[in-house]
Amino acid sequence: MNPMPIPTPPPPSPHEPADPRPVLAVDIGGTKTAVALVGPDAAVSERVVVPTPVAGAPEEAWAVVTAAAAAPLARAAALGGVRGIGIGSAGPVDPAAGTIAPVMIPVWCDAPVVAWASAWAPGVPVTLVGDGICAAVGEHWAGAGRGANAMLGCTVSTGVGGGLILGGRPWPGPSANAGHIGHIVTDPDGPACPCGSRGCLELTASGTALLTRALAAGWTGPEGNRGGAGATTADLAEAARSGDPVARRVFAEAGRALAAAFTSVCAVCDLDLIVVGGGVAQAGPPLFDAIDAGMREFAGLPFVRRAVVRRAALGADSGLVGAAAPLHAPERYGAERHAPERYAPERDSAERHDAAEGDRTAV
Repeated sequence: MNPMPIPTPPPPSPHEPADPRPVLAVDIGGTKTAVALVGPDAAVSERVVVPTPVAGAPEEAWAVVTAAAAAPLARAAALGGVRGIGIGSAGPVDPAAGTIAPVMIPVWCDAPVVAWASAWAPGVPVTLVGDGICAAVGEHWAGAGRGANAMLGCTVSTGVGGGLILGGRPWPGPSANAGHIGHIVTDPDGPACPCGSRGCLELTASGTALLTRALAAGWTGPEGNRGGAGATTADLAEAARSGDPVARRVFAEAGRALAAAFTSVCAVCDLDLIVVGGGVAQAGPPLFDAIDAGMREFAGLPFVRRAVVRRAALGADSGLVGAAAPLHAPERYGAERHAPERYAPERDSAERHDAAEGDRTAV
């Protein structure tokens, strides 16, 4: 497609707060968890990355994160401490309760991560944001999304996450989970998804799905491997770039499904820009060529066709930078600036019941 180009954004000019101390950022993903210091200029340092615990009790999983945070916290102490702790996590998340319930890592269900993180540095603010929104905010603050007014940030990794920037500010929605694009239904007759739906985008486009589908179709991993044992998404991407037909096909299917989801979100939200990051995005042309072809196929309306797709600029750091942004730049990214009234299912249900009764009375 030939979309309307977006003006090149100006060089980053992150907010310069009076408090120069770093934020301790935590990025909890389905495969790995990263902890780092993020400065007011969005620079990432003291990064520690560990495998995300997927078994045992939530307290045991958190102990691994606490150990990873020890070195960054020690370094921050030499700098005068941290100004806050920003947590980004696979979702759903519940910032009001301070808990997370990631679909891909059920061991973390209802883990009170805000309360636990508060013990690391008593007295400093702790924020919790969905990892998809964190990645979108990170790219908007200091990456490929600078200057965008209406943007979707999409992270294609173990799962598929997303976050929306609307009117130049994050739009988390009433439950703080808006933009969760991985659970858009792209195949109504598709398989059941752990989220409770079926045919979700994540079942076609995530790294987990790509490997599962490639192995089921006969791909055996790197040369000399038997049965695909130990094969990774990076191996699959290399096979696709080298012309392996199975690898190329599953990436093409993933890119087409992503494009279908992207054009749907563009039709609803009138987006300027889509920024795609995450481990699977490192595949490069096998994925992005398929996304481009799919956008040409599915983008019919002129305002949908104008959306630009870009590769994320911050790589694996986008979530860390986005987790720190609400504390470093609260006037743009702080929760009080963009959080709608909290969704209350019981109240909503009662209001809909009352409205329906009123409609019947009117008739």
